[in-house]
Amino acid sequence: MSETLILNDAMLISGIVLAATFVGIFTENLHGFHRAKFAMLGAIIMIIVGQYYGFYDSSLAVHAVDWNVVFLLGCMMAIVSVMIPTGGFQVMASYMARISKGRQFLLLFLLGSAVTVLSLLLDNVTTVVIFGPLIIMVARSIKVSPIPFLMAAALLSDTGGVATLVGDPPNLMIGSANNIDFNTFFYHMGGIVFLAWVSILISLKFLFHKELAIKPEGEFTEKPDYHDRKLWNQCLAVLGVMVVLFIIHHQIHWEPWMVSATGLTLLLFIARKVEMDHAMEDVEIPLLIFFISLFILVGGVEHSQFLQYVGQFIIPYVENDLLTATLVLMWVAAILSAAIDNIPFTAAMIPILLGMQQQGINIAPLWWALAVGVGMGGNGTHIGSTANVYIVTISERLAKRENDPSLAITPGLWFRKGTPAMLVTLIVSSLVFYFFFDFFNNAI
Repeated sequence: MSETLILNDAMLISGIVLAATFVGIFTENLHGFHRAKFAMLGAIIMIIVGQYYGFYDSSLAVHAVDWNVVFLLGCMMAIVSVMIPTGGFQVMASYMARISKGRQFLLLFLLGSAVTVLSLLLDNVTTVVIFGPLIIMVARSIKVSPIPFLMAAALLSDTGGVATLVGDPPNLMIGSANNIDFNTFFYHMGGIVFLAWVSILISLKFLFHKELAIKPEGEFTEKPDYHDRKLWNQCLAVLGVMVVLFIIHHQIHWEPWMVSATGLTLLLFIARKVEMDHAMEDVEIPLLIFFISLFILVGGVEHSQFLQYVGQFIIPYVENDLLTATLVLMWVAAILSAAIDNIPFTAAMIPILLGMQQQGINIAPLWWALAVGVGMGGNGTHIGSTANVYIVTISERLAKRENDPSLAITPGLWFRKGTPAMLVTLIVSSLVFYFFFDFFNNAI
């Protein structure tokens, strides 16, 4: 055990900068400044105060950025940017609508399954951006409320993303910081996510039993054509290659970003007519800047040793009862992620857990608890994840366009439908951790 740290001025000022920046990030809806702006401001201030107190500088800031996360997200966004205009996703959604033959729960199951599978490789926001408008198109065609399907898309994308290393940004951060490979992550998270996924579908069946029991008045007979079937098939082939590379990336000593970069490069050469400008037009630069700034910010706090100072108060509880600490961390992470963005919370927790791990404490289950908590906790409120915010936004636009307030997903509606679904998944996850604790307790 290392010697006890005493709070000093450098720790205190770095903690204040971190807290002030997080307040700015979490209250973006109040002051109107995008969270990336506050993250940038916090990062710059952290470098300046770090240089003044002697614990941080611009060189250390560059090294603090986890470029694996940044490059992987950027490359995956570019690949999706190429896939969307092909029309393949529209064809997929229309096929599911036709084979459901008006059975709403079957349609919800099919659309939810597609969203979940896609969220295993793509981030949650990208998944709902693809499927949100398609769900509204299908639901309005068969004259039923799109709300159950939209909420299913958000809830299942958040849940499905927990299963893989590349399915959710917090997973990337956890895996990259702790050198967890794709297979190990899926091996530990696949089972618990599958049970949570089933519990959400069952919950939605009961929570929306009145809406889903309504017999559709219309039929979906549209058979949209591919805008570019050849390109769609090329994209699917590249994704298949990427899945194989993700599975073996540890054996070939590739970081996950190298797999996504290879996939993007391969796609751009196979699909010769795709221009670079087109491939990059949907890359969310503000999100990438947010990540870079956040890494710089937390890196400064870590170098000041403030996070190690905080971590030393947690260590006794972890050493005395690791199972209880695991469950507490999962629920705390979930509750905070329901109220605020899960990415800053994950960024702050990683150095604390790493500090304990470097002191020889086995905290393997805490890594998995953190991933489950921040991933599934986002389902708790309408602002719990960016995917939720997008789904709520398009429902509000639909309600305004059709002058029908009942089509909007309100905070109250989410509390009645989404929050119970989140609680069910957390209860299921808690039971899995309790009964299979030895499995999660194996050193990573």
